[in-house]
Amino acid sequence: MSTHVSRRDFLASTARAMAVGAMAAATTDTAPAQAGSPPPAAQRPNILWICTDQQRYDTIAALGHQHVHTPNIDKLVASGVAFTHAHCQTPICTASRASFLTGMYPSTVHACMNGTARWAHVAPLITKTLADLGYDCGLAGKLHLSAAQGRVEQRPDDGYRVFHWSHHPDNDWGKNNAYIAWLLSQGHDYNRLRKQYGFIPAALHQTTWCAQMAADFIRQQRSGPWLFSLNCFAPHPPFLPPKEYLDRYPLDAVPPPLFRPADLQAQARLKPVNFQTTALAPDQYDARLNRARYWAEIELIDENLGRLLATLRETGQLDNTVIILTSDHGETLGDHGLRQKGCRFYEGLVRVPLIFSWPARFKQGLRSDALVELTDIVPTLLEALGLPISPQIQGRCLLPILEGKADPHQHRELVRCEYFGALPGPQTRATMIRSRRYKLVTYHGHGLGELFDLENDPGEFDNLWDDPKHAQTRFEMLLKDFDALAFAVDIGPERVAAF
Repeated sequence: MSTHVSRRDFLASTARAMAVGAMAAATTDTAPAQAGSPPPAAQRPNILWICTDQQRYDTIAALGHQHVHTPNIDKLVASGVAFTHAHCQTPICTASRASFLTGMYPSTVHACMNGTARWAHVAPLITKTLADLGYDCGLAGKLHLSAAQGRVEQRPDDGYRVFHWSHHPDNDWGKNNAYIAWLLSQGHDYNRLRKQYGFIPAALHQTTWCAQMAADFIRQQRSGPWLFSLNCFAPHPPFLPPKEYLDRYPLDAVPPPLFRPADLQAQARLKPVNFQTTALAPDQYDARLNRARYWAEIELIDENLGRLLATLRETGQLDNTVIILTSDHGETLGDHGLRQKGCRFYEGLVRVPLIFSWPARFKQGLRSDALVELTDIVPTLLEALGLPISPQIQGRCLLPILEGKADPHQHRELVRCEYFGALPGPQTRATMIRSRRYKLVTYHGHGLGELFDLENDPGEFDNLWDDPKHAQTRFEMLLKDFDALAFAVDIGPERVAAF
């Protein structure tokens, strides 16, 4: 019996697995179908994979946001499948990217922290797998699978033929930053632009440059399919959008973040737990301006997506291109007194956009509120291309939902996140398990935790961890969290003999 099946059975139904053990694992309906030979190159779709940096789930007009302007993302929602309850597997960059590029949890692929010396080479990246299949792969922006502070990131065997690396737009690496080199080729100096304007004009912004590199790649002549990773730095702090985009958000129309005065006490209780910022009430800083700047950066992303959709249409490739839009993690954006990210698991931080668009094969205008993980992207791509899914992969294929062959509101009973010393500072370890109704967070080694009833408290204000009335729920969720940790362990190479 493969460990892969046991893991999947847990994620499909922890309670059932506990009750019937191996029998449930043997009869689970979540194991991947055995794929045949991959389709010939002419039948394989192109893949445009857009991964923004630090974009919350609630930043898309078509999915209910009443303030941010996203007409081009809205077109993707209309032409594809939008998952409204997609969760990253950790709220930190490197660990999340390692997870969604492999379909495995960060701890499984030994990639839990920012700033690591190297990629551990525990599992292949999906881009390498597709390159070996004949895909022409390109990237613009971040990869961030190892440290990039004070050095150019060391590349793993990633499969990218074209690699326009720009971890972030600041001039930290000189011409080794492909974006900075491009600016210089246009006769511009990044530092002078920042000093002159206080921001980078839209036409010279790193987001625009990423889109231009993608458009140039899309227009190249080739005989086979391609994959392009557009990994812009926006809307990651410091939130410096071009002025004309910010001006579209009058501050008196910007709502405040989710906040109650008791949040300051709640965050003080979690002081030993690592986070990038200290808690502040919205009136202690310009919270509305902070949010407006964030939304303005997303609008710039949206406009550049429009350019790429036009490029695909002009080159006759739109119908044969899978477009994926997601983000590595979210941003607290003032919620509960917090800004930026760290060891917390509020919805704004761990829930992200996830949209698939391929009208030739996928449903159009479908909105799924099923619980899904970013680990699910890799097995979805593999199965869509007729490729086998490795027993090590922990994600679950979304193809039945995308093709309209399964209930779009059911996929997982539980999603999980983990945080194992991800940022410098207090080396916190924490895990989150979330069902449709409850979210449990355990801050390991501190005797601290959070339990939220998301049905009655969607804002996550009322921590029920110490509430005697919810002791049974806490016990049940703790047990599921403990089981999730056990099933996520990498137990090594496959068994080939009894001893």
